[in-house]
Amino acid sequence: MSGGRPEGSLPVRFFPWAASIATTAFATSRARRHPLYRALALFSAGSAAVGLRDVLQAKHSVLRNYPLIGHARYILEDLRPEIQQYFIERNTDGAPFDRETRTLVYQRAKGIHAKEPFGTERDVYAEGYEWLRHSMAVLPLPETLPRVRVGGPDCTQPYDMALLNVSAMSFGSLSANAVEALNRGAAMGGFAHNTGEGGLTEHHLHGGDLVWQLGSGYFGARTLDGDFDPARFRDQAERPAVKAIEFKLSQGAKPGLGGVMPAAKVTPEIAEIRGVPLGKDVLSPPWHTAFSTPLELVEFIARARELARGKPVGIKLCVGYRHEFLAICKAMLELDTTPDFITVDGSEGGTGAAPLEYSDTMGTPLTEGLMTVHNALVGAGLRDRIKVAASGKIASGHAMVARMAIGADYTNAARSMMFALGCIQAQECHTNRCPTGVTTQDPTRARALVVADKSVRVKQFQQATVESAVQIMASMGAAHPDDLHPWMLVRRTATSAVNSYDELYDWLSPGQLLAMPPQGWEADWRRADMTSFAPTRR
Repeated sequence: MSGGRPEGSLPVRFFPWAASIATTAFATSRARRHPLYRALALFSAGSAAVGLRDVLQAKHSVLRNYPLIGHARYILEDLRPEIQQYFIERNTDGAPFDRETRTLVYQRAKGIHAKEPFGTERDVYAEGYEWLRHSMAVLPLPETLPRVRVGGPDCTQPYDMALLNVSAMSFGSLSANAVEALNRGAAMGGFAHNTGEGGLTEHHLHGGDLVWQLGSGYFGARTLDGDFDPARFRDQAERPAVKAIEFKLSQGAKPGLGGVMPAAKVTPEIAEIRGVPLGKDVLSPPWHTAFSTPLELVEFIARARELARGKPVGIKLCVGYRHEFLAICKAMLELDTTPDFITVDGSEGGTGAAPLEYSDTMGTPLTEGLMTVHNALVGAGLRDRIKVAASGKIASGHAMVARMAIGADYTNAARSMMFALGCIQAQECHTNRCPTGVTTQDPTRARALVVADKSVRVKQFQQATVESAVQIMASMGAAHPDDLHPWMLVRRTATSAVNSYDELYDWLSPGQLLAMPPQGWEADWRRADMTSFAPTRR
């Protein structure tokens, strides 16, 4: 079976094209009997030719998967904005990106000059509207785009990270073609590609720099019992393509929740890649077995860095209890060692499937989570040893700069990279019926995504977005993310009131938690226990 369909059978979505071919044959055989048959033969032959062109062309994934009928989508695009917006609003069911943002990503991915006439359509006097302050001392654009060196004092192979990279998306969640296109795009553009926790595969090895992610399942570096296997980890970490390693503690879309891959979906390829037995359910528990306390976590990071021959090792998390992250900071201080980077995932982060209650109401949003991690590291005197990445709805230069102004050193993006691949947000990720071949393991659907075309779009989107961010920074008088500060980002808090982020939130000074924790942090700092992650009663 493939995608719920018997092997070798014609997909239903190809029936209109097949019908046009059959009609052509039927009408042609009777063309001498009546002029109407000749007219029908000409019309159906034209339709069949259009369908053939749809299947063979490489630019539009929808048309490759839906010959003939896929043109309806592009007709709606031509009728924008009113009619297209009508359908978008009724078919995306609260989709994470608005039409304007999605259009921006599509334009940049296709290399289209993204400019709009008549100025902003946003209500600048609405509560919550945000903007970046510009300077009268505008800087010239740099000849080369800035990068961020990732690697603390214990790292011997630091890596210069781009300002925007591909966030974690696993093979299995994405098709092989999608993974390969992302990696080839990263190779062309010189940015990093996070493998996701599904394992490091041959589909990731097409020249792009990799951040190899491992979750609680330790796929690709696990024993038969599911525990962490140091020897297998070392072998994978030594691959030249692997530039950094990331251990996922939690995910924004479903923090505190593990996952199960049913046995029916464990193909021989996935079983080999993940190091799991064929024909059995694969469990990703909500906790790690390699450590159980903050001290053990920090020791584990240090050990992994040794096994990886000094390559950067970091963690990814969605912030939950603040005292638990402070406990990790205390463990770093106690052991005098740190991760090289921390990726902060906001609760608005995406996934192929998650319980609605988790995606809507669990976890800390990126803005608050990012500021919590940044301030905790500053207050503990550790910020200069650790780089911080922001992941969650990053799709524009403004979003990048806004996150870097409040604590991030660089950013990662997943859904906007999927848009660059051709995702139309059909929200069929969990059904194996993705119409564009991005999130399916059905080979007849995955073929719609042409790697050679979509890898260029990934590269073009990343490049245009980073260039936009750098141009915005130059307009603000900032040459590097280190020059960005919270007072540069402003929010309207009421119709007649605006505040910068340094006014809206408390910002700790270096070492402040060690000297005299401020009132808002004192209780959590006292509650933080480096020997336990267990919640404490108030």
